Amino acid sequence: MPKPSEEFLKKPLYVFDLPPELLATLHLKGPSLLQPHLATDLDSFKENQQTFEDEDQQGRALSKPASTSCLMCGSTSLDVHEQRRHVKSDWHNYNLKQKLRGNKPVSEIDFEKLVEDLEESLSGEDSSESDDNKEEKDSFLTTQLKKQAKINQDGPDNEELPSEKRKRGAGRPPCVWFSSSLLPSNISLGIYRALFTNVEQEQGSDLVDAVRKKQLKPTASKVDIGGSNGVPLPSAMTGPQVFLCMVGGGHFAGMVVSLAPKLGKKSAGVEERQAVVVAHKTFHRYTTRRKQGGAQSSNDSAKGAAHSAGASIRRHNEAALEGDIRCLLAEWRQLINESQLCFIRATGSANRRILFGPYERQVLRHNDLRNRGFPFSTRRATQAELMRAFVELTRVKVSEVDEAALAAAAAAIENEKAAKTRASNVTPTKLSPPSVYKPSKQEEEALLHTTQLQALIRRSKAPALLSYLSSNSLSPDFPFYPLSTQTNHHAPTPLHLAASSNSPAIVLALLTKGGANPELLNQETKTAFELAGDRATRDAFRVARGEVGEERWDWRKAHVTSAISREEAERRRAKEKAQDEEKETERRKGEEERLKGMRVGMGEAAGKKSIGKALGAAEKTGAEKREEEGRGLTPEMRMRLERERRARAAEERIKRMGGGRQSG
Repeated sequence: MPKPSEEFLKKPLYVFDLPPELLATLHLKGPSLLQPHLATDLDSFKENQQTFEDEDQQGRALSKPASTSCLMCGSTSLDVHEQRRHVKSDWHNYNLKQKLRGNKPVSEIDFEKLVEDLEESLSGEDSSESDDNKEEKDSFLTTQLKKQAKINQDGPDNEELPSEKRKRGAGRPPCVWFSSSLLPSNISLGIYRALFTNVEQEQGSDLVDAVRKKQLKPTASKVDIGGSNGVPLPSAMTGPQVFLCMVGGGHFAGMVVSLAPKLGKKSAGVEERQAVVVAHKTFHRYTTRRKQGGAQSSNDSAKGAAHSAGASIRRHNEAALEGDIRCLLAEWRQLINESQLCFIRATGSANRRILFGPYERQVLRHNDLRNRGFPFSTRRATQAELMRAFVELTRVKVSEVDEAALAAAAAAIENEKAAKTRASNVTPTKLSPPSVYKPSKQEEEALLHTTQLQALIRRSKAPALLSYLSSNSLSPDFPFYPLSTQTNHHAPTPLHLAASSNSPAIVLALLTKGGANPELLNQETKTAFELAGDRATRDAFRVARGEVGEERWDWRKAHVTSAISREEAERRRAKEKAQDEEKETERRKGEEERLKGMRVGMGEAAGKKSIGKALGAAEKTGAEKREEEGRGLTPEMRMRLERERRARAAEERIKRMGGGRQSG
């Protein structure tokens, strides 16, 4: 009899429809393991801050200048009066401006050379003199600073001052973790923090009650449809809903999804729950510069408006995309206002301005407390990506972590820091060079076998793979080395790699002839069947289950569905192939109809030109007709005419081939 934890974790858990038994025993996970790290980070921050302040005070004490010297200009005055005259001089003021702009000060000799270069442009004319010394000094400084700024911008050694960015802390984790008495102590359940309102997040102790209040009953699979366009009636969509939106790179995707799941068709006696999409819409416009990248508006802001045809098209498309999105948001105003949360991803200031304006009768606002960002990486804005993001947001995360191991690791980190602190107080000794790690003979052999097996699997060489395993006396479940790489972490055995590569021939050969174990799990606790990405690969597992037998492996533990025969799998593959061929035939038929219409139009135009032709005129050859048709045409028009002629010839050949098949 399976354990309760196995029953709960057998299928993905939906946040808004959790099992009642699990919901009754749910409680918040304590942050006991996080507190030592936070305290350590705080202590280290205080120590670093105190060290920085001590070094700053010590440096200022050591670098305290004499009362009559100027460190910025590097000059020394004999008395206070001479120092005051230096502070009022153009040299000192120029170096002060240079320091504010992040440039190095100049010496007195270099400053005199700069003055000689600009001697004629200080006051505009040689004969005119200014009575105001301040104006003369400001004119000189302004002119010299402008010239220096231009030199620095054009020069190759221009270095900008490093911007002082505020250091951000670790912040709150994206998930809130819970545990249950029905689950093992090392298994935790995570829910994205973004699904909770701001009030619920402030009341951290009541998050379990908030989860219980969010539970919804599944709706019936049949929804009342009204109107001729097949849009669900508003009365059928009265449950809570969320609004999801992505915009970037000329792509826009918006969707309103109901949080109440819908009961779908029964599969193996279990009712499947599906998401109910209330409304969805996507737009795409050509707005990004293909070769250089970036939006046209960003390029115009940085370099000025370009006058090319492509730039004009992109500007027009940006305005059209903005109008389409804002019109759609206005149509969805009621749906968005009724949504509990709004998940929005808008990259760049231009895209955020499209959504948040300001503009007249805007729908989305910056200060809306329902606004959320996606707490994970997202791809191009499409309807499929929005649905993937919704599933990721509403699916409960299952984490298997050993808290005792974490506590031991934290203690080891503390001991290592303490040892480093003690070592820093000891006089440093000469360190020996680090030794280079040399793999053992067994590790080299495992790495060689891993490379050969992965190459055979990726090239779908089933006989060669089985021969290699038998000739080298390797197990069909040979673990790839090293396990730390990303590929081996996801697919640690040949069967996992074959399933993830969608290679049904390799899967069938390993299971039926090689004797591979389908129950093995990878580092993500997934079987090989769960990594299969297409129907053909999954059918290979089901065929192997029928041929190997139910007694050989625990197929239910391997998550393999019911067994089928090879004939049934071939029939399904042939059916899919026939459907693809039927679609291709329909596409060709439509193309033929289009070419036929073009030919009829060209025939009518040629008939109009032939009116008034002399009855006794001699018949022209094909070459003469083509030469006459191309007379007076540009090379581009001649190429277009030649393509149309070849298309008509191809159409005639296809028509003759079709007639020959029908007569046969």
